[in-house]
Amino acid sequence: MRWQHRATAEVANEPILAFKSGSPERAALQKALNDLKVKTESIPCVVGGEEVWTADVRYQVSPFNHSHKVAKYCYADKDLLNKAINAAVAARREWDLRPVQDRAEIFFKAANLLSGPRRAEILAKTMVGQAKTVIQAEIDAAAELIDFFRFNAKYAVELEEQQPLSVPPSTNSMIYRGLEGFVAAVSPFNFTAIGGNLAGAPALMGNVVLWKPSDTAMLSSYAVYKILLEAGLPPNVIQFVPADGPVFGDTVTASEHFCGLNFTGSVPTFKRLWKQVSENLDRYRTFPRLAGECGGKNFHFVHSSADVPSVVSGTLRSAFEYGGQKCSACSRLYAPDSLWPRIKAALLEEHRKIKVGNPTDFETFFSAVIDHKEIFGPILTVYVYPESQYKDILQLIDNTSPYGLTGAVFAQDKAVIDEASKVLRNAAGNFYINDKSTGSVVAQQPFGGSRASGTNDKPGSPHYILRWTSPQAVKETHAPLGDWKYPYMQ
Repeated sequence: MRWQHRATAEVANEPILAFKSGSPERAALQKALNDLKVKTESIPCVVGGEEVWTADVRYQVSPFNHSHKVAKYCYADKDLLNKAINAAVAARREWDLRPVQDRAEIFFKAANLLSGPRRAEILAKTMVGQAKTVIQAEIDAAAELIDFFRFNAKYAVELEEQQPLSVPPSTNSMIYRGLEGFVAAVSPFNFTAIGGNLAGAPALMGNVVLWKPSDTAMLSSYAVYKILLEAGLPPNVIQFVPADGPVFGDTVTASEHFCGLNFTGSVPTFKRLWKQVSENLDRYRTFPRLAGECGGKNFHFVHSSADVPSVVSGTLRSAFEYGGQKCSACSRLYAPDSLWPRIKAALLEEHRKIKVGNPTDFETFFSAVIDHKEIFGPILTVYVYPESQYKDILQLIDNTSPYGLTGAVFAQDKAVIDEASKVLRNAAGNFYINDKSTGSVVAQQPFGGSRASGTNDKPGSPHYILRWTSPQAVKETHAPLGDWKYPYMQ
């Protein structure tokens, strides 16, 4: 009861540290950054609890300093991936039978490690490896990841307490089993927390996982993996398998034991995996669960009644923080002609103040983008519309993009807010009123969208963990069944 009280009553969002000059957290972070300056960490595949190196060796370079190889790692080939599948499936039964309180305790401990002794390390590795500023790293690799681990653990324990009605002489119960097989987790570069959650949430619910981290987030992903092991996660619950994307996809979807995909990445990749699953349906022991988040083309709609300073500040942060490399970043601004001159002047004035450079410089607002192959960066398009035509513009916003992830409405007119909320009901899974389209917080604004943006499973909410469990209803009768004949037959 003491433990359950802790899980249900004491879980709160992790405070975001300020890293002011002279603060202990700033000193610890600067030391961790110095320790990484000339270091290349060796990162193996981890399969069956053993470190494995293959001949396909690669390097992760710092996005803002290409001469710094932050990590040396290797790709798992098809044979090694199949070995990982076998090791995971062999461990599944014992892990699934472990009480949910025991599994949750591991994630509480991992969160405590991230919150305390390992915070500076995970922040520094995210900053150096993924070019995040201190605040972007703090809200991601520390606060959000900690929140994912703690709240998911809380939700798992509370789910176990949700039981059906019992009517004498029988007792009814619900057993929340893991899925039968293994889950493949494919994580992106832009949030350290997403990798930890994509692999961690299914594991928490009794599943075994093959985790393919992003090539450009290898350093921080491996740090998260080691922290989970340090917290007590058994070695075979999560297999750490960097791999070529198509090789990983082909191998996992060809296995009869494939039972789930937890994915964040591009639409073409998610569609490719979905098609492979459909083509292989006859192989599987169970219908796989597919959960995916694929980004968006997110909007800020500005009405003539909007507060201009709020529009400017919110748009600058949403469009340009972390170089625009957030799934939720604003890339479409719709402004009325009556306000556009003021908005434009203020945007340009403030934009000139933005410092771009090394993210370990605490005056930098954003740094290098991750990859020369993508236009995934700080690009904002503006559509100026006649003020009187705002109703038509709402329809245009709804129909312009195939995505449906995030969006924001800036207006002081309550009737306009109500109208926009109805017209744009399906245009965004996370909808903001007089606030920027980025910055969702675990347990406050569970994240996700539909349309081409994904399956909208809402990580950060109690509903998310239901995707990774296969409930079994059990009825136990405590009295003899008696005559098989019904009374009407007498």
